[in-house]
Amino acid sequence: MKKVLKKRILLIFLIISISLISYCAINIYQNYNSNYSIETLSKLGSRGNEVKAIQEKLIERGLYSGKADGIYGANTEKAVKNFQKQVGLTQDGIAGPQTLKKLGITIGSIPAANDSNVYLLARIISAEARGEPYTGQVAVGAVVLNRIEHPSFPDTLSGVIYQEGAFTAIVDGQFNEPIADSAYSAARDALNGVDPTGGAIYYYNPDKTSNKWIRTRPVIKRIGKHLFCS
Repeated sequence: MKKVLKKRILLIFLIISISLISYCAINIYQNYNSNYSIETLSKLGSRGNEVKAIQEKLIERGLYSGKADGIYGANTEKAVKNFQKQVGLTQDGIAGPQTLKKLGITIGSIPAANDSNVYLLARIISAEARGEPYTGQVAVGAVVLNRIEHPSFPDTLSGVIYQEGAFTAIVDGQFNEPIADSAYSAARDALNGVDPTGGAIYYYNPDKTSNKWIRTRPVIKRIGKHLFCS
């Protein structure tokens, strides 16, 4: 009888110990995520559009004389430290949330594929890519969403779509035309992460545009009548 009781007590002790260890592990993981995973940092060795935007802002302030090439090298780090000194931030050379905010750089995130977002994205897809192959319609939606995550554009879906001069369909009234059925499916695919463009933030029809600047953008690929560019 005593042996059975001891075994039960030992079993209860083990269950409590395992529960406590699991609880602590979960809390440590959650705290780590809340402090580090949610916020992205640009630092020495980083590359991409955010780094390029940082360099452009530093050039505007006369703190960086190099090329805005999107590569976070030693000169970029030094310029960030000088900027941080000017605005009273810790001079660690890392462009974290506070430094980005002081530089005036913000980046949005892809919205949920709910009815209102699908409707708004489908409307601009239909207006801009009516008559294009289905992949081309998804591609136009992807460009809109890529702009949300790019530091040079507004941070919301509506902000990108209604940005002044961004889309001809807003100006010429096609945005208010009936929405093509395929545009709804294209919008859902784009909102769920499908990007046939490979990260493009611009597109144009080379047979129609007279804009010389857009023709200077590096072309990623052609889909239908549109060239998609970085």
